[in-house]
Formats: sequence, C-alpha cells, structure tokens
Amino acid sequence: MYTTPWVQRLLIANVIMFVVTGTSPGLARDLAFIPQFVLFRPWTIVSYMFLHAGLGHLFFNMLGVLIFGPRLEERMGGRAFLTMYFLAGIGGALFQMVFAPAGAMVGASAGVYAIVIGFATYWPHERIMLLFPPIPMKAWVLGAGYVLLSVYNGMAGTPDGVAHFAHLGGAAAGFAYIKWSEWRRGSAKRDFQKKMRKDSSPGGVVGDRMAMARWKGISVEGLHELNREEVERLLAKVASSGAGSLTGSEREFLDRMAAGG
Repeated sequence: MYTTPWVQRLLIANVIMFVVTGTSPGLARDLAFIPQFVLFRPWTIVSYMFLHAGLGHLFFNMLGVLIFGPRLEERMGGRAFLTMYFLAGIGGALFQMVFAPAGAMVGASAGVYAIVIGFATYWPHERIMLLFPPIPMKAWVLGAGYVLLSVYNGMAGTPDGVAHFAHLGGAAAGFAYIKWSEWRRGSAKRDFQKKMRKDSSPGGVVGDRMAMARWKGISVEGLHELNREEVERLLAKVASSGAGSLTGSEREFLDRMAAGG
C-alpha cells in the first residue's frame, strides 16, 4: 500500500492530535464541534475533524483515508484533494448542526466519506474488498451503501452515538466540489475550443499533438499499478477518439503523469 503527500500529512496530523488530546481532555473539549457554541468557537467547525473518540474510531477513519485517498489525490491534485477534504468536514458540521444539533461531535468521518464518494465517482467499477465481512463489491455500490445507511440511521434516529448527518454532509460537499471542479475545467476547455474554432487557428490541433507526444512518453513501468491502468486506458481513448475526447480532469491527470507525478 502506498501513500501520497497530503494523505500522509493527514494521517500524521490525526495521530498526533489523538495523542495530544488524550493527555489533555480540556483541549479536546475546546476543539470538539458543539453546534450550540459554534458562534463562540468558530474554529471547531474544522478542528473537530482531527479529534477521535477512541483508538478504533481513529483506526477505521485513517484506514479509509489510506485506502482511498492516495489514488484520489493523484487524480485531483494535492490542492484540490485537500480543499475537498476540508469542505467535506465543514459540510458535515453544518449538516449535523441543522439536522441533529444536540451533543458534541468529533472525527474525520465527513472527510472520509467525501474521499470514498470521490473514489466511487472516478472509478465506479473498481472492486473493493470489505474487511467486515470480507465481501468484494464495486466502488459505486460501496459509496451508495454508505450514503443509504447514513440516511436510514439519521432519519430513524438510531441511538448509536454516530453523527450520521455529518457523514451525509461530508459526502454531499465532496461530491459537489468534484462536480463543480469538473464543470469549471470543462467550461474553460469549451471556451478555449470555441475560440480556436472562431479564430480558425491551427493552434488547437498543434496543442493536442504536442500533448499527445508528451503523454506517449510517460514511463508506465515506473507507475503504481492503479495509475498505470488509468494511463493506459486514457491513452487508448486518445488513440481511438483523439485528445479532444478527454475531459479536463483526464488531461490534467495525464499531464501530471507526464511531468513525473
């Protein structure tokens, strides 16, 4: 199992905060998100993401980040990945404040849900092996199952001490950010292509040819298996339909791989 820069930093930050707050209960109370006090402690809308109620809580959240995060970070880029993660945490806090405002909340689950949903969005048919029970399923099934389970438990008011609405808020915010990012990149690409057609300039064709030459030079042997499969799939798509068939995020991914990751 491999990791990426921001995934690694998130793991380290969460472990450090778990150790620090374990020896300072007062600090944990000051950083936990309590909806009734958010106006007086606005930092808690983010700080709660780095607190955990116990070792098991920390372990399973960080396992989700480690399993699904690296590939998503490589696909989105570090800045976009981190933005999505924090927006998911804020979205989770807001959902919890609106739909279930009683009690304090801690945990990285909202961000983890966004990562899982992001993974399922980009690789819906990737097979994932569950730990308990060990059952293989496609990523989109796992993501949909998480969301439906949170909806059911949240609406039913299941007294399990889990912030189900925060999970939903994280999933919704993460998915919305990914779709907005794709729309923004797609809009910029459409504007560029429109300008190329309007000016009757060969620059667009030349630009695509230069990009294709860079992409063909990617050394797939040195890539992680998952990234290698993605590069090969996209190069096959370019070979059959041309560079214009790629989405903005797909072009950015190939450009990052051509630049050495």
